Amino acid sequence: MADADVAAQGRRRRIVVLISGSGTNLQALIDAQNTPSLPNAQIVLVISNRKAAYGLTRAQNVDPPIPTQYLALQPYLKTASGTDRTRSTYDAEIARIVLEARPDIVVLAGWMHVFGEGFLDAVVVVPLPGAFDGTHALERGYEAFQKGEVDRVGAMVHHVVKEVDRGEPVVVREVEIKRGEPLEAYEERLHRTEWEIIVEGTRKVLDKVQSA
Repeated sequence: MADADVAAQGRRRRIVVLISGSGTNLQALIDAQNTPSLPNAQIVLVISNRKAAYGLTRAQNVDPPIPTQYLALQPYLKTASGTDRTRSTYDAEIARIVLEARPDIVVLAGWMHVFGEGFLDAVVVVPLPGAFDGTHALERGYEAFQKGEVDRVGAMVHHVVKEVDRGEPVVVREVEIKRGEPLEAYEERLHRTEWEIIVEGTRKVLDKVQSA
């Protein structure tokens, strides 16, 4: 659907973002919301499973502030009465909070918790398809390139499925890496790419949802 058609409907597309850390990908979405890069869109809720996640502060510093919620797995389980709380009920509680915000899309932007099957229509930044799934992917990709085990590295935004980092790609982007360069130089270049593609991927999915 064209941007003009979306704007004509008069309703901003609603985004919920799940984070666990500093929130640099969240910041990219904050900066892009309701601009030509991510038109007619608004982040309506940020959820973190870590109380100290700086991404919560980023959301609260927006004018007006973006509503935030914190819910971590272990404190949730420890407050259980009997055995009525499990990892599955934690996932269900996060889902309930998300659905109350009536999102058009849920974006997992550095969310360090593997969901069950209830969160399939979301996007997240990970390495290139089929490469370095899971945690510490940046470091593992860098080391593999420097050792000559791979000849390219990069990142992608993908739909979330039950298998970690195996969802259908939405945006795929290779990132330049140089022999012998320090990890920090590659890391900076990769993060800049992540900030671009998380916005691009979010817009693509929103546009697809809008036209469905």
